[in-house]
Amino acid sequence: MDKLLDLPNIDLARWNRIDADQSASGGELTHPPRILMLYGSLRERSYSRFLTEEAARILEALGAEVRIFDPLELPMVGSVADDHPKVAELRALCLWSEGQVWCSPERHGAVTAVMKNQVDWIPLEQGAIRPSQGRTLAVMQVCGGSQSFNVVNSLRLLGRWMRMFTIPNQSSVPMAYQEFDDAGRMRSSAYYERVVDVMEELVKFTLLLRGRSDYLTDRYSERSERLRQSIDRQIGKI
Repeated sequence: MDKLLDLPNIDLARWNRIDADQSASGGELTHPPRILMLYGSLRERSYSRFLTEEAARILEALGAEVRIFDPLELPMVGSVADDHPKVAELRALCLWSEGQVWCSPERHGAVTAVMKNQVDWIPLEQGAIRPSQGRTLAVMQVCGGSQSFNVVNSLRLLGRWMRMFTIPNQSSVPMAYQEFDDAGRMRSSAYYERVVDVMEELVKFTLLLRGRSDYLTDRYSERSERLRQSIDRQIGKI
């Protein structure tokens, strides 16, 4: 309840806590859902960061553990070695996460370079580990003008490529400069309520899928490849 004190736009009569026991069978995982959040702007007054921070407050009120990655000083992909501190930090957070939120402004009808650079630094495979596969994903965007869905559509394509479970709901906030106050807090509106909807859905899907993603993403072609590699190793020992 204390987290809700920081959410003045929430109507407590319509607020439902997430029931982890109802969402997860067997209760084998009891820790809070781990959510990593990425945003796509370096501006001091960044509306994608404001929206990410507002969504983080909602997620924490829903019982999730949240970490927000700061993209400042993350080099362009390919310009430094993989052991660069910011790259290592991002990849470690991806491995830690069970779900993610990606939020980007729209720049020339597409995601920003800041947003794409973060995704590009996440490898599909890291040794025998896949940092993004099987994790849930929620996508959001902020617009300087009228409402658009170019960014969320692009983020969905990226999420599919990264083999993530992108939830059905999404958030697109038009004329974002009108939706946040001077302190960077989101004003009460239908757009705010949509953000609450998206975060609720993300937590529920994360609870449903975590602990099962290895099974759900186990693929015939990859089992075949592992079998071939095992046979090649055995032949190499003869």
